[in-house]
Amino acid sequence: MSAFKSDFLREISARGFIHQCSDAEALDAYAAKETMTAYIGFDCTGPSLHVGHLMGIMMLRRLQQAGHKPIVLMGGGTTKVGDPSGKDEQRQLLTDEVIAANMASIKTAFTSFLTFGDGPTDAIMVNNAEWLDKLEYIAFLRDYGRHFSVNRMLSFDSVKLRLEREQPLSFLEFNYMILQAYDFVELGKRYGCRLQMGGSDQWGNIVNGIDLGRRAANLDLYAVTCPLITTSSGAKMGKTASGAVWLNADMRSPFDYWQFWRNTEDADVGRFLRLFTELPLNEIARLEALPGAELNEAKKVLATEATAMLHGRAEADRAAGAAKAAFEEGSLSADLPTIEIDGALLDAGLGVLNAFVLAGLCASTSDVRRQIKGGALRVNDEAVSDDRAVLTRANLTADGVVKLSMGKKRHVLLRPAA
Repeated sequence: MSAFKSDFLREISARGFIHQCSDAEALDAYAAKETMTAYIGFDCTGPSLHVGHLMGIMMLRRLQQAGHKPIVLMGGGTTKVGDPSGKDEQRQLLTDEVIAANMASIKTAFTSFLTFGDGPTDAIMVNNAEWLDKLEYIAFLRDYGRHFSVNRMLSFDSVKLRLEREQPLSFLEFNYMILQAYDFVELGKRYGCRLQMGGSDQWGNIVNGIDLGRRAANLDLYAVTCPLITTSSGAKMGKTASGAVWLNADMRSPFDYWQFWRNTEDADVGRFLRLFTELPLNEIARLEALPGAELNEAKKVLATEATAMLHGRAEADRAAGAAKAAFEEGSLSADLPTIEIDGALLDAGLGVLNAFVLAGLCASTSDVRRQIKGGALRVNDEAVSDDRAVLTRANLTADGVVKLSMGKKRHVLLRPAA
């Protein structure tokens, strides 16, 4: 459908969020005339979401800005099963305590993007354990399981790909799509939720929910999925050499988050500005058309705007200032990532191998050795050539820190405790 009437679908379409949409004409008409409730589910498999989840979070934000009501569905129940979508092997089963701790930690990121409350368009957060934990299994199978064709379930990519690769798929995981479909129906009955959104790998699960809603509860439900984002070089969005790009500040500092966006590939700048910032489309068109090295200015705008949305404008400006000081002016900045260490380590002599592992710049001492051979590591901007070198208080700068660097863009300050 080329011209949407509703503000929500028109906006997310123009910015590149829509990959698939069920019954687009009916959904558009509904969104144009009523306050629509929609949800996205997030399982609690770790203590933080990462940049790969941002597409969904931004869709919920756009939904709220267009005058509709978002539901953030926390998978306190489904996390106990594990979503097989896109996975070659079964997820590790987590205890109830770990799931609860992960959920509490994950919740914090959403308050940066959504307004929660009791108003008609305020976001709410719901835990699917509220209904999944209370299911009586035999009754559930009789009432809902009969609406699912095993033949059709076997045809969905989440199942088919696992079987084609001859990787085991447990019966527990096979139930996941039934539970997700049931979530959609429960949210429809409890909250009037009519739309489920998610990544394109969730299409089969969401369509199951639409079918179940029609068969079991006479509900008209809809689906919108967004593309799974990869960079122009084919890398998975949010995956870096140093690991996932977490949203929680205690797992990835605002400076490192800013730096992730600053390192965006040239070909992705315009697309990421449309998806992950709220700059006007005409301003984005101007930025992505900047020639040659001037495109770096667009990358800085992307980094600052994306960081401001998650961590606040003050932290974003601090990160941009620290980057300018470190990379353009060659000076130290107090806003660079800093790790406090026991001063006794420097008194005894801290081996350079352990120092770079301690700083999180390298994964292991063997990794440090490889980086030294490649000429990638520096101490106080001086190249490291000897893997037996040690750091002492003599290496402290006038600012009382030791600056460790890997490449041109990753820096950590070691500061001995007072």
